[in-house]
Amino acid sequence: MPFGSLQECVALRDWLLIEGARLPQADDLLAGMSERLIALGVPVDRASTAIDTLHSEYSGVGRFWTPESGSTVRLFPHGEASDKAYHDSPFFTVHETGEWLMVDLNDADDLRYSIIGDLKAGGYTHYIVAPLFFTNGSRNGITFATRAPDGFRDEDIAILRFVMPTLAAVMEMRIVNKTLDQVLRIYVGDEPHRAILSGDIRRGQVKRIRSAILFADMRDYTQISADMTPEEAVDLLNIFFDCLVPAVEREGGEVLKYLGDGLLAIFRERGDDLGGAAKGALIAARSALSALDEANAIGRFAQPVVAGIALHHGEAAYGNVGSGARLDFTVIGRDVNLASRLARLNKILGEPLLMSKPFVDFLWDESESLGEHALDGFAESMGVYRPGRTPAAL
Repeated sequence: MPFGSLQECVALRDWLLIEGARLPQADDLLAGMSERLIALGVPVDRASTAIDTLHSEYSGVGRFWTPESGSTVRLFPHGEASDKAYHDSPFFTVHETGEWLMVDLNDADDLRYSIIGDLKAGGYTHYIVAPLFFTNGSRNGITFATRAPDGFRDEDIAILRFVMPTLAAVMEMRIVNKTLDQVLRIYVGDEPHRAILSGDIRRGQVKRIRSAILFADMRDYTQISADMTPEEAVDLLNIFFDCLVPAVEREGGEVLKYLGDGLLAIFRERGDDLGGAAKGALIAARSALSALDEANAIGRFAQPVVAGIALHHGEAAYGNVGSGARLDFTVIGRDVNLASRLARLNKILGEPLLMSKPFVDFLWDESESLGEHALDGFAESMGVYRPGRTPAAL
């Protein structure tokens, strides 16, 4: 440790633990630490991190910082390209050896790592790669580069080594919280995941929400998938949901449950605009059916796929259901059941999109009555409608 620097280094470590751990963005942590290292005399002209993540779309996140450009982010999608890039990178080397990698860019072979040529072209003289191993076994890393003519001095490296264990601990705390948030959102939806994280995990707790309810499923899924392998059936469902879910989310809807070959989504009432939820649900349903028609037209499915969508307006309820330590945060209630029963009429009536009387009551659009129909499990029949044949432009 450089003479007289201990107090400042401890102050940096305290900043990481107290303030850095609570910064709203991970970019701010990298930038704040780099700026404080510069204030200590460490000539950091570039810093970056590579962090594993548990996400359905990408395997890792790269963050980069320079004094000139600030912070930028790059996502690494799952797949062979990202795997190859990692195995050809300095991070793979430090993970395998467990040691820091220090490269004098004045003497480095450009072919050793692809990043070296870029750094030399940018005027950098010294490059450090340090592994960051988390307690859950994930392997991550951080890099520093400088344009100082003599590179990083021994005292600069001593300061970096002093703060690295603290940085690793802070980053792991942040990533564990972020991962928990992401995984819960992916598997239970946006609002339920917030409820769970806020402490709604006791059995029997129920939250009621007035909303438009959308229930959609694939017709004849059992027949279509009968001769498919499990992998082919999963691909079929994923393409099907790729047609439905973006349409729901564009209109502010939330997918609460995937139900085999179907899904349940809600569109919340917002303030006094009680018709907005129904309008959004109807637009989403029409858009989803159009996307499905387009997917059929361009041959994304091995054979044509048809959906049935039912729209209802009422009350959806989240509830903790289960036994012992194993609970499910699920959607329950009379109106949810009614929407699923209404969807069974799609095939019987030969209509891709049906609406209940309570849903139509919130619409300005023209609707055509299909009469009163009995719904399984409900004593009273329900007025059923389809959208007008000449709907307003979306």
